[in-house]
Amino acid sequence: MGKILEKIKQGKMLVSDGAWGTFLQQKGLKPGECPEEWNHTHADEVFDIAKSYIDAGADMIETNSFGGTIFKLKRFGLGDKVFELNKAAAEISRKAAGNKFVLGSVGPTGKILMMGDVTEEELYDAFKEQVKGLEAGGSDAIMIETMSDLDEARIAIQAAKENTTLEVFCTMTFEKTVTGEFRSMMGVSPSDMVQVLIDAGAELIGANCGNGIAGMVGIVEEIRMANPDIPILVHANAGMPVYDDGETIFPEKPDEMAALIPKIINAGADIIGGCCGTTPEHIKRIRNAADHIK
Repeated sequence: MGKILEKIKQGKMLVSDGAWGTFLQQKGLKPGECPEEWNHTHADEVFDIAKSYIDAGADMIETNSFGGTIFKLKRFGLGDKVFELNKAAAEISRKAAGNKFVLGSVGPTGKILMMGDVTEEELYDAFKEQVKGLEAGGSDAIMIETMSDLDEARIAIQAAKENTTLEVFCTMTFEKTVTGEFRSMMGVSPSDMVQVLIDAGAELIGANCGNGIAGMVGIVEEIRMANPDIPILVHANAGMPVYDDGETIFPEKPDEMAALIPKIINAGADIIGGCCGTTPEHIKRIRNAADHIK
């Protein structure tokens, strides 16, 4: 089967998966428990999540490895299990994916370079260990996601490019400022990120979390202004969070999300999936909407 970028070049509109964290919690993951440890202790539940997105029509699914660097795993006493837990994450998604694609999920470390929390070399080594595990388990691409610091994103991309043979993708998280511009937590705009990520070796870029599809339209348009050709992926939340009785609710229903698909495709997105609050039902509707357009 051809690589993901080949499919995009052929003009295919691809659909990714939806939320993982909220789904794991529904399956019984407790606050303060390590999600990645479930790849060993609750592999069947992790498989069910991955498979539910494939069954909903996704072309690709992520791996349960978002917090899979040594920096996060050692808090749970799992610092020596980085390679194994990431490999297991990819193996589970690979088994669920069949002939569809697996994106090895790599999230931020939580360490801040400019604060001197960590050196560039330590970050590089942490990402290197993680991506090697994800490749060994059968990932088709490395999906570096939810980044807010350009330097951390750049280092993660380099570690993936230099230590795997996989396609390397990267998304950052932006929120709207009071003046209506999109910025990451570290002040990076969508147009700021484009060339830096491409120069580092990212073959597809985009945005995840932070916005529903409505907000993502502006981000995609800004990326497209900066670069007309780079493939773009969007993992949008199910609308903007609402705090209700101590709980965070993502209010956008599958049909509401699907109604915005023509707009995001028109803006220039090539792969559309979900982040917080999205379910297999959301992905099913996105799939239908995308197929209808193409």
